[in-house]
Amino acid sequence: MPHTPTPSPTPAPPRTAGRRRGILASLAAAFLTLAASALTLAPSGAPPARAASSLNQVTGFGSNPGNLAMYSYVPQGLPQGAPVVVALHGCTQTASDYYTHSGWSQLADQWGFAVVFPQTSSTNNSLSCFSWFDSTKDTRGKGEAASVTQMVSYAESHYGSDSHRVFVTGLSAGAGMTADLLADYPDVFAGGAIDSGLPAQCATTQTAASSCQMNNQNFTPAQWGDKVRNSDPGYTGPWPRVAIWQGSADYTVYPVNATELRDQWTNVWGISQTASSTQSLSGGTTESVYNDKNGKPAVEMYSISGMGHGLAVDPGSGTAQCGSTGAYFLSYICSSYYTATFWGLNSGTPPTSTPSTTPSTTPSTTPSTTPSSPTSTPSTHPSSSSSSSAPAPCFTASNYAQTVAGRAYQSGGYTYADGSNQNMGLWNVLVTHTLKETSAGYYVIADSGC
Repeated sequence: MPHTPTPSPTPAPPRTAGRRRGILASLAAAFLTLAASALTLAPSGAPPARAASSLNQVTGFGSNPGNLAMYSYVPQGLPQGAPVVVALHGCTQTASDYYTHSGWSQLADQWGFAVVFPQTSSTNNSLSCFSWFDSTKDTRGKGEAASVTQMVSYAESHYGSDSHRVFVTGLSAGAGMTADLLADYPDVFAGGAIDSGLPAQCATTQTAASSCQMNNQNFTPAQWGDKVRNSDPGYTGPWPRVAIWQGSADYTVYPVNATELRDQWTNVWGISQTASSTQSLSGGTTESVYNDKNGKPAVEMYSISGMGHGLAVDPGSGTAQCGSTGAYFLSYICSSYYTATFWGLNSGTPPTSTPSTTPSTTPSTTPSTTPSSPTSTPSTHPSSSSSSSAPAPCFTASNYAQTVAGRAYQSGGYTYADGSNQNMGLWNVLVTHTLKETSAGYYVIADSGC
């Protein structure tokens, strides 16, 4: 992905709602959502299914000073008060690319949150990069930064999104803008994830942008931290929790940027640049955790051995897998899954999960199988099961009957156990499983015995 920007002709604790200066612009358009579901041989009177939603463009979300397009993914049956994630694509990409490959829509279905996909264009920048290097576009109250926060306001007013659980993530130029947004609007964003990106306010010109991508800027942690603090003078916290993802073989945005990001955000948090803990994950990934003064992760850095420039994904149906490969979507580990658990999104309320249509004998689409965690607090590595001192009840029934009873749900023609999200196979009346309820609303497959 060409990451160096080229100039265009014109390129958590409660947040402090009262500090949202200039982001509550007039909101005019209603959000349109399209539901897709298989329509075959349904028993009469079956309840509505949790059908897959689709990516939809939203117009009239605000004055839009940054000339961005807004796209949204809102799962069917999403309850009021659910979180919202803003996901920013990289250079030469589109909102549809990020929606298709990043895994965020899968996680939204599993854990119950909305996703907003802003999109820039070649009108703003010849390579369709977000303008993370231009102070007229990446500063609080201006340009693209202001447009993104207008999208957040739209999500809050139209989808019922929780203003205290707003998160932002991005790849490459989208990651550079993510860092700027976290600095500009710490009162709006409870957390962020910077994937193959750059420190907040690293550059204000195209020439400086190229230097940021490839060279050590030789700033102290305090100097990096000041770039955040000076982006919204007078703000004293709480600060966003930040995940940093970087490939060791990235020669577009060099790995030194991850170190600078770590220095920047640990300094903002007032914590050490020495990791509180480290461990190895799949895909050659090393995770370093930097805890706040209460022992809770404030900054997490993930270094992926041998990965070039892109977003780490891990296609498949196993635990912690999500996303699909494509240009700049690289098969190592599902970064979106680990980011979401770091933010605590795995403890959210999933959308309505009862079926309305007759189960098919063959799958209609590839299912989303990223599991949810039974824990109620953020965890880097959510547990895949939960225990209870009382005997756990078991239920043996067809996959269809399990969904009708509310112990499972269907997605893309497949059946998944509520809570554990274990793949139970095709959604029909022929496949039978035993489900054990290990805690309230959390079911695991127990075919070998209960």
